[in-house]
Amino acid sequence: MSAPLDAFLQRCTPHVLAVFRVVVGLLFACHGASSLFGVLGGAMGQGGTVPTGSWPGWYAAVIQLAGGLLVIFGLGTRPAALLSSGSMAYAYFSTHQGTALWPIQNGGEAAAMFAWAFLLVFFTGPGAWALDRVFFGARTRTAAPAAQQEPSTV
Repeated sequence: MSAPLDAFLQRCTPHVLAVFRVVVGLLFACHGASSLFGVLGGAMGQGGTVPTGSWPGWYAAVIQLAGGLLVIFGLGTRPAALLSSGSMAYAYFSTHQGTALWPIQNGGEAAAMFAWAFLLVFFTGPGAWALDRVFFGARTRTAAPAAQQEPSTV
């Protein structure tokens, strides 16, 4: 690619990651809110709520709502994303995988996508616009682009 395009993409990456984080967090929080409060179609789109304290539905809904909100605001992003990813991996393997091999066959597309999306957020971090930066500062050092890095002498 051209150098100006590379520079533009590099400048935009933290902002695009932030938009991705916000959208994924919002969608996830909506799942939790629907199960806990019966809004947006209710639990599993059937109306109503999940019984308080029921395993695993109520706990999953709490993780979805809290994890989604934390990821939206970029507050404790990495731990929230890792917990959210793990909960969706658990949901996929405990609920969907036994039915059929592929997510398209077993209805586990959302669980699989959320698991991988949150794993990506865990590894990439919150991007721009995160409250983590406000409260804790930018603790992570941005790596220089590969073209600008000096060769290692080790």
